[in-house]
Amino acid sequence: MIAGSPAWARPTRRSRPFLKRPQRRQYAARILVVDNYDSFTWNIVHYLRALGAQVRIERTDDISVADAFAYGADGILVSPGPGRPEEAGISMALVAACAETAKPLLGICLGHQAIAATFGGKVVRAPKPMHGKTCPVRHDGDFLFEGLPSPFTAARYHSLVAEPASVPDCLIVNATADDATVQGLRHRTLPIHGVQFHPESVASEGGYRMLQNFIALSRGA
Repeated sequence: MIAGSPAWARPTRRSRPFLKRPQRRQYAARILVVDNYDSFTWNIVHYLRALGAQVRIERTDDISVADAFAYGADGILVSPGPGRPEEAGISMALVAACAETAKPLLGICLGHQAIAATFGGKVVRAPKPMHGKTCPVRHDGDFLFEGLPSPFTAARYHSLVAEPASVPDCLIVNATADDATVQGLRHRTLPIHGVQFHPESVASEGGYRMLQNFIALSRGA
């Protein structure tokens, strides 16, 4: 275990809403957020806490996979970050471990790419860089996207994508953008989900609902 690791953080009494914030419900769960050194990570944490989750944050190169599982989280979230998934600390190893144990996992941006790469997909340059840009995202309405309109507006901050032709059979492409880039993946049989866009961005619609759906998934609801 890591010396000096903080106890599970209590949800904040009030967090400044980036969008209309729902009331806390029965979906509270323990969520471990693995931070890939991204400024958006704390936005994600605020969203999760606003939804009543207990959140622990650890840097991707400060913990081992064993540590991550020892924390007893109901679900694990792998954050956005710079670089490629192969360079993102324990991100890919954590995806593999969650696959072996059926632990619920959500990957956002770099975390989403880590899911694709772990299962054998290729991560390649996007048709064009998309940093701070919005676009409509169409989806299948299942699991993470339950209750969301299709399309909805999502904010994108990335220059890499999962190559559509390389997505393995074990993964379903469940969300795409108008430029045909993969914006969502889910495993066919495991509670592993990824989104390329940033649901926690003020420019994205439905961010609270998506993270609420992940909390519910983590609790087995």
